[in-house]
Amino acid sequence: MATEKTFLSKSFQEFFDSEKSNGILLIICTLVSLLLSNSPVGRDYLNLWQMHAGGLSLEHWINDALMAIFFLLIGLELERELYSGELSNFRNALLPLVAAIGGIALPALIHFMLNSGTPTQAGFGIPMATDIAFALGVLAILGNRIPASLKVFVVAFAVIDDLCAIVIIAVFYTAQLSIGYLAAACAVWVLLLVLNRIFRVMSMIPYLLGGVVMWVFMFKSGIHATIAGVMLAFAIPYSARDNDEKSPSYKLEHILHKPVAFVVLPLFALANTGILIGSDWMQSLFSANSVGIAAGLLVGKPLGVTFICFVAVACGICRLPSDLEWRHIFGAGVLGGIGFTMSIFITNLAFAGSVETVNASKMAILLASLIAGTTGFLWLKLVGQPASTDDHLPA
Repeated sequence: MATEKTFLSKSFQEFFDSEKSNGILLIICTLVSLLLSNSPVGRDYLNLWQMHAGGLSLEHWINDALMAIFFLLIGLELERELYSGELSNFRNALLPLVAAIGGIALPALIHFMLNSGTPTQAGFGIPMATDIAFALGVLAILGNRIPASLKVFVVAFAVIDDLCAIVIIAVFYTAQLSIGYLAAACAVWVLLLVLNRIFRVMSMIPYLLGGVVMWVFMFKSGIHATIAGVMLAFAIPYSARDNDEKSPSYKLEHILHKPVAFVVLPLFALANTGILIGSDWMQSLFSANSVGIAAGLLVGKPLGVTFICFVAVACGICRLPSDLEWRHIFGAGVLGGIGFTMSIFITNLAFAGSVETVNASKMAILLASLIAGTTGFLWLKLVGQPASTDDHLPA
C-alpha cells in the first residue's frame, strides 16, 4: 500500500533547523562547564554565576528571565502547531498527545515509586520532559534515513511534553503564592488578549512591554516567572497562513530562533551544568533519586510512549501514520529520554538549597540523556528506514 506524503511547512523547517543546530552547541557548552568546574579555576567559575546584579544572581537571571524567552519561543511554536500545524487536526494531534501522556506518566510514576515518602520525592517531575533541541539534533543527523512524519511526531509530542512540564512547574513547584500579584499578572494577560482579539492591534511593542510587566508580576507571585513566556505567546496575534510575514507571531518566532539557540540555551547550559565530580560520584548514581531519574528517562519514556500509543491505536482512538511503524514509535520514545534542559530546570526547582542532591540529579540526567541519545540514534539508524514508497521532503 502506498504511503501518504508528509509535507513539512517552511515554519516547521525553520523551527527544526534552529533546534537541531542548538544540540551540538549545548553539548560543547556542557563539556566546557564540566571541565571548568572541575579544574583549578572551578571555584571562580562557579562563583561567577552567583554574582549579584539587580538583587538576583546571574544564574537566577538566566533561569528566570532568559529562560522565559525560551518558553516564549516554545509557546509560539505550540500556538503554530495548534492553529495550523500537526496539532490543528484533532485526528493527527491525538497520537502525539497520547504519546506525551504516556511519556510523562510512566517516568513520573517510576521516580515516585522509588522515592515516595523521602526528601527526594519532589523530583518526580525531573524525568517527565523531553529536550527538543537534542532530540531534533539526533533526527537531523539521521536525515532521510527516517520518515518525515517521524520528525513531526517527535516535535509534536516533545512540545506537548514541555507544555505539561510547565504546568507541573506552576502547580507543584510553587513555594509561596501571592494571589494579588498572580491576579495582576493575569489581568495584564487579559488586557493583551483584548488588544489582540477585540482591537486587532498588530504592533509587537504593546505585547512585548506587557510581557515584561506580566513577567515581573509573575515573578513576585511565587509561580515561576517563565510561565509568563508561554502566556505571552498565546496573547500575540497569529496568522494561520504559513510563512505569513505580516503576522506578529511569525515575525517574533523568526526573530527568536537564533538568540534562543545560540545565546539563551548555551548560557543556561553553562550556568547549570557546573557539576563538581567528587570521588563518590558513582555512589550517588545508585541513590533512589538518581535511579528514579535514570529509570524514568531510559525505561519509562520509551515504554510509556510505545505502550500507550499501541493501546490507543488498538482501541481505534487514533491511528498510526501509514509511513510509520512501531519501531519508529519506540525509537521516538527512546529519544524522548533525552531530558537535559527541562530536566535540569525542574531539578533546580525541586531541590533548591540542596547542592549535593542537585549535583547528583544533574549527573544522572546527563548520563541518562547521553545513553538515550546514543541508543535512539543507533536504533533509528539500524531499523528506522522509511518505507521505499515514502516520498517525503528532504530534511
